[in-house]
Amino acid sequence: MTDQTTPSGTPAPATRRRRMTPTDLALVASFAALISAFAYIGAIPVGGAGVPITLQTAGVMLAGCLLGPGRGFLAVALYLALGAIGLPVFAEHSAGLGAMTGASAGYLWSFPIAALVGGLLVKYAAGERGKTRALVVFGCSIAASILVIHPMGIAGLALYLDLSLAEALKIDVLYWAGDLLKTTLVALVAAEVHRAFPQLLRARR
Repeated sequence: MTDQTTPSGTPAPATRRRRMTPTDLALVASFAALISAFAYIGAIPVGGAGVPITLQTAGVMLAGCLLGPGRGFLAVALYLALGAIGLPVFAEHSAGLGAMTGASAGYLWSFPIAALVGGLLVKYAAGERGKTRALVVFGCSIAASILVIHPMGIAGLALYLDLSLAEALKIDVLYWAGDLLKTTLVALVAAEVHRAFPQLLRARR
């Protein structure tokens, strides 16, 4: 790697990677708390798989689509860590590693990756202008859900409930309508927030 110089011929200072700022940390913690709150809303039992419908995934995708891939991933990872150490932040006030190795395991483990993927898609779809439209966010969010959350959720159902992939898919289909509604909510909220605070996308992700 060659050394860069300034126009005056003096060595240019090395580019340093920005560290997390207090604002970044506050956003990460706030969105981890938001996902925890969303996990309690609804909690509608579906089928016999023991995986209820909540607004949890809406919180996950809001973290990625609003904060960007890096901070969104960290917010969701913090949420999972809080649940893993015993805080009742998962659906139906559950907690602990047991909740992360049951029927919901695939969905839970997919969340940080989905936030990362959704954040990356929004980042590059919006470009450097820092602008997003609801339709763009909807496409980014639903893509992350289709590519990450549902496949990992299906795999978790098949593994922990001893089902075939086809049987697990039949269970997962029950969540699709709710997913579309939650994705619409994410798109509308994220578009308005980015319109009001475009620096969220321009800032370090």
